[in-house]
Amino acid sequence: MSDLSQRADELRRTLNRYAHEYYVLDAPTVPDAEYDRLFQELQAIELAHPELRTVDSPTLRVGGQPLPQFEPVTHQIPMLSIRTETDVSEQGALAFDASVRKELELSASDAAIEYAAELKFDGLAISLRYEDGVLVQAATRGDGATGEDVTQNIRTIKQIPLRLRESAGGAVLVPKVLEVRGEVYMRRDDFEQLNARQRELGEKTFVNPRNTAAGAVRQLDPKITAARPLSFYGYGLGVVEGWDLQPDTHSGILAALAEFGFPVCDIREVVQGGVGLVAYHARVAALRDDLPFDIDGVVYKVNSIALQRQLGFRTREPRWAVAHKYPAQEALTVVEAIDIQVGRTGALTPVARLAPVFVGGVTVTNATLHNQDEIERKDIRLGDTVVVRRAGDVIPEVVSVVFDKRPMVEVSGADLFDVRLTEQYPPYRLPGQCPVCGSHAVREAGEAVTRCTGGLICAAQRKEAVRHFASRRMMDIDGLGERYIDNLVDLGYVNSLADLYRLTLDDFLEMKRRGDERDGATPESVKAGQVTTKWAENLLEGIAASKQPPLARFLFALGIRHVGESTAKTLADWLGSLAMIRRAPAPLLRLLPDIGSTVATSLAEFLTEPHNQQVIDDFLALGVVPQGEHAPHPALREKLTPAALLAALEIPKLSAARCAAVVTSVTNLADLASFSLGRLQDAGLPKDVAQAFLDWLATPAAQILPQLDVLRAELLAELPAADAVPQGVLSGKTLVLTGTLPTLSRDDAKAMIEAAGGKVSGSVSKKTDYVVAGEAAGSKLQKAEELGIKVLSEVDLIQLLA
Repeated sequence: MSDLSQRADELRRTLNRYAHEYYVLDAPTVPDAEYDRLFQELQAIELAHPELRTVDSPTLRVGGQPLPQFEPVTHQIPMLSIRTETDVSEQGALAFDASVRKELELSASDAAIEYAAELKFDGLAISLRYEDGVLVQAATRGDGATGEDVTQNIRTIKQIPLRLRESAGGAVLVPKVLEVRGEVYMRRDDFEQLNARQRELGEKTFVNPRNTAAGAVRQLDPKITAARPLSFYGYGLGVVEGWDLQPDTHSGILAALAEFGFPVCDIREVVQGGVGLVAYHARVAALRDDLPFDIDGVVYKVNSIALQRQLGFRTREPRWAVAHKYPAQEALTVVEAIDIQVGRTGALTPVARLAPVFVGGVTVTNATLHNQDEIERKDIRLGDTVVVRRAGDVIPEVVSVVFDKRPMVEVSGADLFDVRLTEQYPPYRLPGQCPVCGSHAVREAGEAVTRCTGGLICAAQRKEAVRHFASRRMMDIDGLGERYIDNLVDLGYVNSLADLYRLTLDDFLEMKRRGDERDGATPESVKAGQVTTKWAENLLEGIAASKQPPLARFLFALGIRHVGESTAKTLADWLGSLAMIRRAPAPLLRLLPDIGSTVATSLAEFLTEPHNQQVIDDFLALGVVPQGEHAPHPALREKLTPAALLAALEIPKLSAARCAAVVTSVTNLADLASFSLGRLQDAGLPKDVAQAFLDWLATPAAQILPQLDVLRAELLAELPAADAVPQGVLSGKTLVLTGTLPTLSRDDAKAMIEAAGGKVSGSVSKKTDYVVAGEAAGSKLQKAEELGIKVLSEVDLIQLLA
């Protein structure tokens, strides 16, 4: 009993501290799952030994204390929490249904109970009091009995009505007094944009949407709250007076709240019995990662208000409601090491090696730390206890550090009694050298990533470059797997991508022999004097078969930074030939669809770098000839105006409108070199803009103008007439593929759509023309149906293309 008493006391202290951090300071140091685990342990001790329960036990109250800076508000009807069902399986829902039926003394033959099922939002609970339809007070939940007056801040949330709506017919339906309970939260996209603004201003970024929303509501200055993108959902009632037409079901109350003008989440259902609850829990699980906001589970409520009253409460929780969790997406673990991975582009990415922890349905041992800025922002060090998050298929990440668990060591001072604690590990810094090749690592201005400067002498980059080049969606070199690539690079047979096409049968056989000797794994057949060659012959055939790739795939295979499959296809479609693409400077590339300034600059720098030019020349000399070259896209004619090309140079202060004004009297861009200050002002440029343009014309950058004139003339001469180009049946159409089609692979369907002039997108929006759905189509199909977008089967698609 002494040990149990000490453990209960320790749990109470820990839980009260965690609750203070969560509810009062809005700065939790542990995930919800850890709090729940400790809470359940204390509950079990107190249930088994009631004499150990004390008046300060967290099991006897709800939440934390109100902040002293706000006026206290006493809730006439307490804002109590509901019980949490931590069995994340379907049994959790069935158990709740069984408990309700037992309380109501229903038999197996009695009808199923009707439930209202809704989301459990991850935000800050708020009570809104309306008198005669006007918002007069807003209060936080606080400890459930007493909250904080945050009226001024809540008024800044535009989703919350300041006056309730009345019926269209003019009849007054607004109650004398209406308290609406709901949740203030922050959408994920709003949270990301807020943090982006914070980074631009050099300010501290926020940890997660929930704490950011809670902190915004409790700002003493309402202007700060107004600057935070907060949202609100209503989900229940408190005090109600003078509402003659109050619905008799919870679902009816939510519908009425929507009529009054409150946002009420659409992802709610009325279901029958435990089977209905199980189905709802599964449906929301499938949607969870695609929701625009965070949830901590779903909530089941007996729909009938009369039955709710009959069921009543037990201690601090209603018997008629429960929150049903999902597998925890956050957990605690320890950073055991920090390693550096070198990517195909030379990027040095720090990776935390973690003590194994089960989170998000899998065991996690690694988590990306992204870059030096993220490590510094979160102050992640070796030995730290950290919160790790994994949601859906998202790569695990370290969310925050539990600083009070940071390893500390004793350090002696000047005298015997001067002993101090200090942090065991210093702040982590990325190395100044590449861990693979030892080359200097640099971080370019304006970039968050540190990169190895070793280029092709860095084995890590060579291997990744060859893997990328040879993979199925690129050059599709059959049989060239990772082990062969590692040996070809490690043993010096491939020092550039073009070397793949110089390999001979003797090279492969020698590579195999040397690799076996190095690994101490010489096959018995070799020991017996038998050397098999079929594998090497097959590899040579695979390499030879890759010599005629489509132009887009060849461009994608080169591994140019920022150039993915879609961008490579745009380059091939619009410029038509490798020769023209190689000559295209950044301004011309910026005119192409979906190619922004960063991509255009990266691509142009790659294509003008002498070493890369030599590699491409080597490919051509070795018989690698891209296929499908054609005349440039006819729509390029509309983009190749002198004004558009001048604007694409991104000259400071020279807007698109000013570019159009400047070129009205010239035929070629090179003619601008002869312009005077007065002539530019005559063209409508302000004096300071005209002078800035003259200064630019005097720089070496202006030497690109004659080059652009030449390229423009060549492209215009090669363009086919607009009416000479056949239009595909899907020209201008956007399609989305979802689910598994009966006979077509995803790649085959995409190729057929693109061949017909269509574009394949990864997400459904109002701009989507068709959704092609197969078996096990998920949320994309549901969204298409909600937006009224036409849904095609595989048969429908084939008929349309025909």
